[in-house]
Amino acid sequence: MDIHEYQAKEILSKHGIKILRSVLCHKPEEVYNAYKTLSSSVAVVKAQVHAGGRGKGGGVKIAKSADEAKSIAEKMLGMNLVTAQTGKEGKLVRKVLVEEGAEIIKEFYLSLTIDRKNAGIALVASAEGGMEIEEVSKNNPEKILTVSVNPLYGLKSYHILEICLFLGIDKNLFAGLSKLINLLYASFISEDMSMLEINPLILTGSGEFIPLDAKIILDDNADFRHPAFKDLVDENEEEPLEVKAKSVGLNYIKLDGNVGCMVNGAGLAMATMDTIKEFGATPANFLDVGGTADSKRVETAFNILLSDKNVKGIFINIFGGIVKCDMVAEGVVSAAKNIGLKLPVVVRLEGTNADIAAKIIENSGMNFVSANSLADGAQKISKIVNG
Repeated sequence: MDIHEYQAKEILSKHGIKILRSVLCHKPEEVYNAYKTLSSSVAVVKAQVHAGGRGKGGGVKIAKSADEAKSIAEKMLGMNLVTAQTGKEGKLVRKVLVEEGAEIIKEFYLSLTIDRKNAGIALVASAEGGMEIEEVSKNNPEKILTVSVNPLYGLKSYHILEICLFLGIDKNLFAGLSKLINLLYASFISEDMSMLEINPLILTGSGEFIPLDAKIILDDNADFRHPAFKDLVDENEEEPLEVKAKSVGLNYIKLDGNVGCMVNGAGLAMATMDTIKEFGATPANFLDVGGTADSKRVETAFNILLSDKNVKGIFINIFGGIVKCDMVAEGVVSAAKNIGLKLPVVVRLEGTNADIAAKIIENSGMNFVSANSLADGAQKISKIVNG
């Protein structure tokens, strides 16, 4: 789950990490007052959207007076911010963060993320702070250090020492950076983060290390441990169809293709998407309807798929283990009739009572095409949507 910069900094502050003073604003007048509240000779106005690269897109501006800050906000609020991460459609700026300035001596990059290869936590550090880490990795990989931490043993002093030496930190500043990294690691664990990125991490004139920007991705599989997670959701920043699906308990992720996929089981859903690609079409979504594919659930799934105007055909791929195939077939037919489905649908039902299900589909009078295997179904729907 993505959250805003200001929310990320609130979480870090809660864990004892020093953050520059800032004020969240929704109107230019609030920005004007915020600048005066900060009592800073310079302030930064930052667009709050779920995307990186804001500076290049015009979403980060420096102001040297309250009037200038207000003028910046008048242009920034309501703008459609386009960055490398938003795509050409961009994101509407609804709020900005006004943050006090700081004397920057040096900028660094520091992040924590899940290291799936080593079943640990990866600390990534670079002295090339303020730049896109992907570009540094591509052009100067030797300037990036990755340290893998075993979560069973936790972060150790030798991990931090390796980072400090790699970054060329003065030995008199080791203690300050060590304290910060320990606090970041503790917040990463306790808040069930998938990623914590500080770019840049600045060294100030007073010798302090302060996160100038912060990006956090929270693992929403752990939201049962964190009731406050729900308060961090900004539905304006989310894909509307994904929000709708989540509200009814469906696991749905929108993609850019033209084949709507309705599958039970995440593994089968991934295999279905891969096979569709193999036959020349592109999946429009990931959708796992789970083990209870009854008519109501299928109808809800149909409505979500049909809300995506890019969908030209639907592939239903259900393995009837817990749920019987004939019950799924009846649900599919009932749901399709209820919503007046017009798009072509390829149906592959395998498992308990698959033969009965095939007859139900065949006798439905709907625009259904039966498939006898995953490959057969993927090939048929790909041929249909590709004309």
